[in-house]
Amino acid sequence: MPGGSLLLLLDDIASTLDDISVMTKVAAKKTAGVVGDDLALNAQQLTGLRTDRELSVVWAVAKGSAINKVILVPSALAISAFLPWLVIPLLMIGGAFLCFEGVEKLVHKLLHPEENHDAAETTAHGTAAADATPDDEREKIRGAVRTDFILSAEIIVIALGAVAAKPFPTQLGVLTTVAVLMTVGVYGLVAGIVKLDDVGLYLSRRPAAPLRFLGRGLVGLAPYLMKFLSIAGTAAMFLVGGGILVHGVPAVHHWVEALEHLVADIPTVGRALAWFVGPVGDGVFGVLVGAAVLLLVLVFKQLAGRFRMRPAS
Repeated sequence: MPGGSLLLLLDDIASTLDDISVMTKVAAKKTAGVVGDDLALNAQQLTGLRTDRELSVVWAVAKGSAINKVILVPSALAISAFLPWLVIPLLMIGGAFLCFEGVEKLVHKLLHPEENHDAAETTAHGTAAADATPDDEREKIRGAVRTDFILSAEIIVIALGAVAAKPFPTQLGVLTTVAVLMTVGVYGLVAGIVKLDDVGLYLSRRPAAPLRFLGRGLVGLAPYLMKFLSIAGTAAMFLVGGGILVHGVPAVHHWVEALEHLVADIPTVGRALAWFVGPVGDGVFGVLVGAAVLLLVLVFKQLAGRFRMRPAS
């Protein structure tokens, strides 16, 4: 009897592990788009560091991301079990915050173009931001971890939705596996991206001609890749944040879907164009919401400043 019970237990464990493996693949496919945005955003946010501090900062953000997921996984399971109605409002707040940060970056670039030109020159020449202070570095880490929290929350919630009908052990196993894989994968790639120019410089000094050619190619590619990631990272804020908001507002979601069907009916090119309607709609709505939130923040700061300046009676 004890032997039979042990075999049954092992069979249950094996079945659960197999279920976790299958559902992890399903959840990974559903979260692939957000993970791509997470990679672009983090790589863009961690550019402009001193060369000798790049990996240390990436490691610090990776640890912050791991802490985020240690908080998010049990929180998501608890909210799903006891307060399922709270999931959507929390995602909406996170989406609005992402859009706000995106608009704030765009406004800053428009108002201070000289800073962006200097940053581009620094990246293009492969030199580090030597004048960056420890406070600047800490602020960069905090910003990256803060953004990671929102994106990680969406990844966890999407993964949870894929296994919502499964038993609790399977849910826990899938969310934990997704959290670990996404953290290691994203920040491993981020570390590779920020050190790409160093790898290219190393290869360009090797004796073998093919390695030197490859190294020079990587060095030349690095600044263009960083510029692309900067643009992609900002766009990702609007696409991810706007996507969360659009799906959370039924009227807007139905309007975008109706527009997709309308465009799809256009002869010849309709189906191809319809593929862009959703992302463009998400992005435009994200920009509008981000601008509205930024306006509210500026008005609040203005009112708070006047209140502080008012003399006490």
